Amino acid sequence: MAGPLYPLGVNAHSTRPPGKGDGKHAGGTPNLVSTRRGQIQAFNHLDKADRFAVDATVEEADPASFDGLVLPGGVANPDYLRMVPQAVRFARAFFDLGKPVAAICHAPWTLIEADVVRGRTVTSWPSLRTDLRNAGATWTDQEVVVCTSGPNTLVSSRKPDDLKAFCQAAADAFAA
Repeated sequence: MAGPLYPLGVNAHSTRPPGKGDGKHAGGTPNLVSTRRGQIQAFNHLDKADRFAVDATVEEADPASFDGLVLPGGVANPDYLRMVPQAVRFARAFFDLGKPVAAICHAPWTLIEADVVRGRTVTSWPSLRTDLRNAGATWTDQEVVVCTSGPNTLVSSRKPDDLKAFCQAAADAFAA
């Protein structure tokens, strides 16, 4: 599994989810892919949390070598990623390759920029509802949505409170 992250501002809860959602328990090897080498700084809202080592940059990583993509939440991370063409191309490649993608909270902003939500049913943090609808998605207020009406499986969730359901649905999509 891969996850492109901006080096600052990613939500700590969705970077290191509790229980079996970390990829290792699902039989995968998580790889942290970022826009820069080094480490990323996670946050719990506005408070600094853990730092995580970057395994590869979006320029170096090959989406074909991953089983799927997890896009964590937070406001700053996806807002930044959608402005980085290499990160947008990296995310879009998973759809082009038919690989599962899981996005939580504000992460669908990156998917909107990649133009991959048109015709899909998704959920997100409520403030993205209009953005997603304007991009052609059907938005719904649910704990987790698994959409298979496209080139890949797209798992989406609203917020950290939904992590248990999100992680299970993502693990199931990656294992399929």
